[in-house]
Amino acid sequence: MQIAIPLYDEFTALDAIGPHDVLASLPGAEVVLVAERTDVVSNDHGSVRVVPAATLDEVPKPDVVVVPGGNHHNQLPDGPVVQWLRRVDATTTWTTSVCTGSLLLGAAGLLDGRRATSHWLALEQLTRFGAEPTGERVVFDGKYVTAAGVSAGIDMALRLVARIAGDEVAQGVQLGIEYDPQPPFDAGSPEKAPAAVVDFVDAQLRPMVEGRVPA
Repeated sequence: MQIAIPLYDEFTALDAIGPHDVLASLPGAEVVLVAERTDVVSNDHGSVRVVPAATLDEVPKPDVVVVPGGNHHNQLPDGPVVQWLRRVDATTTWTTSVCTGSLLLGAAGLLDGRRATSHWLALEQLTRFGAEPTGERVVFDGKYVTAAGVSAGIDMALRLVARIAGDEVAQGVQLGIEYDPQPPFDAGSPEKAPAAVVDFVDAQLRPMVEGRVPA
């Protein structure tokens, strides 16, 4: 089973690396990082630099695709990753995304009429692609799986392992990576965080998130 994670400049690192480390433990899986070129790709903070193993064209028929979020100004509305998604989706078993990666799935026309999630600040953007946004952490709709913001990619990947190989294998992977979250604050969603914190984060991030989808 080949699992492809497409990268692009200013991708969000944990969106890609979290699912990578979960899915790499799936028996029989080959996880490959792909990009338009096999040149260095930097994350959205410019602090993580990754060299993809293959180009998009070299991976034409992956079984599973995991699209990370990030600043996709070079990908929307119809950049190389979006075009590749349209092509490979014809033969994938699972097409998935993390955080605002769902906007790339939407731009490829893959979420029209489907329930989907994204980072809480990007949910309303999904309607532009015909999707039905939901605030759930992980959403399955047919073969399409979308995860909410950043850390939700680990949850999504574990649920995907369970669908592919069974609950016991997924539990073993979870134990292997010692994924036992005990956050210091119960502030991981806008419904739980203090109002002042929500307002602050909204003011800081909303302009950036909305700027990722061309008008």
